[in-house]
Amino acid sequence: MNQETARGLLRLVNDPDTWDALQRYANSRIEGLRGHLETEKETLKIISIQGAIAELRRLSTLREEVRERSK
Repeated sequence: MNQETARGLLRLVNDPDTWDALQRYANSRIEGLRGHLETEKETLKIISIQGAIAELRRLSTLREEVRERSK
């Protein structure tokens, strides 16, 4: 992420209500995807679901990343 992008995201990560809503959304999506992961049989779909979960988990570190890179 470049500095310009990070600065554009500062309002998102610094607003407590918005940040909490984003975290709740990500956690909800992760739980839904985990349900699909438990029943999926096709290897390629399993890999795809795992990738989606990994990206959603990255949101938990977005605040720190944005603050660091916006300097």
